[in-house]
Amino acid sequence: MNKLVATILAAALATTSALGDALAADLDEITVAYFTEWPTANQVAQAEKWYDEELGVKVNWRIFGAGTQMAEAMKAGEVQIAYSMGIVPFVVAVSAGYPIKAVGVALTYAENDNCVVHNKAAIDKANAKELEGKKVAVPLRTVTHYKLLRTLVHLGVDTSKVEFIDMVSADAEKALAAGEVTMACGWGGYLLRMTAKGRILMSAMEQERLGIRVFDVISVTNEFAARHPDLVTRFLAVTEKATIHYEKNTEEAERVIAKAAGLELIESNIVLSRFKFPKREAQLSDFWLGGGVQAFTKEVADFLVTQNEIPKALADYGPTIDPSFYEKVR
Repeated sequence: MNKLVATILAAALATTSALGDALAADLDEITVAYFTEWPTANQVAQAEKWYDEELGVKVNWRIFGAGTQMAEAMKAGEVQIAYSMGIVPFVVAVSAGYPIKAVGVALTYAENDNCVVHNKAAIDKANAKELEGKKVAVPLRTVTHYKLLRTLVHLGVDTSKVEFIDMVSADAEKALAAGEVTMACGWGGYLLRMTAKGRILMSAMEQERLGIRVFDVISVTNEFAARHPDLVTRFLAVTEKATIHYEKNTEEAERVIAKAAGLELIESNIVLSRFKFPKREAQLSDFWLGGGVQAFTKEVADFLVTQNEIPKALADYGPTIDPSFYEKVR
């Protein structure tokens, strides 16, 4: 009997191992979504091909202009991982039933995302209602858009009377420079250049006091997570390694990151200095994947419903956020 049990167990283990090998064998490459002019610690690993080495597959990095575009590509099966998708595009996507989940927090960046009023428009916090009837360039259904809506509501602006023009940061920057819009919103290097033409409507510090949290998630498709869970964990492990490398070798890493981000070193370092990259211990804390992200995701969704940006929020966003992969990172 013992020999029979041992034989069955051995066969089961062999089958499981063979299945794992088969699932890995059917994958030669993956595609990861990212933003240009968005310098991040993990771009050392991107540039040096640490991801390719550790995952054992070719990693293709595909540039997107907004998190909503990332979500669409993931839904279509064109992208397996997104680093870093804004929490708002993520909320919009999963609320609509897109088969993706968040497995980590990519970064926080309150100071790297905001809206700039053109110098020719005498509009500030005190008379923000004058934005009603004006054109505002903003990538719709993104973190930037969410921050703007929360800010305008707080300042007493009727958002239904503002003419929002859907533009990614690169186009919004150009529209503001040309005087085609009264205010433009964006992030990273684009935001830095926007401030040369105008002034911030409300500082990130003031927005944070309103409870507006700004962060991006690392998201994966449900199919990829189910078929290749080990690769998801390895991706997070390499990201952790890159963050530690950046912290210990900052000056060296900054040069690599700037080149990968497509920015001049000085500009890249300004943007980079405004980011925070939570490591494993923080990721699994109550503030983040231990419950904070889940609660904030629901808060964002409910607010978007009040603004008619999404038709309905999920009752619970817990199933769309999975900390189990980070738990396995060592």
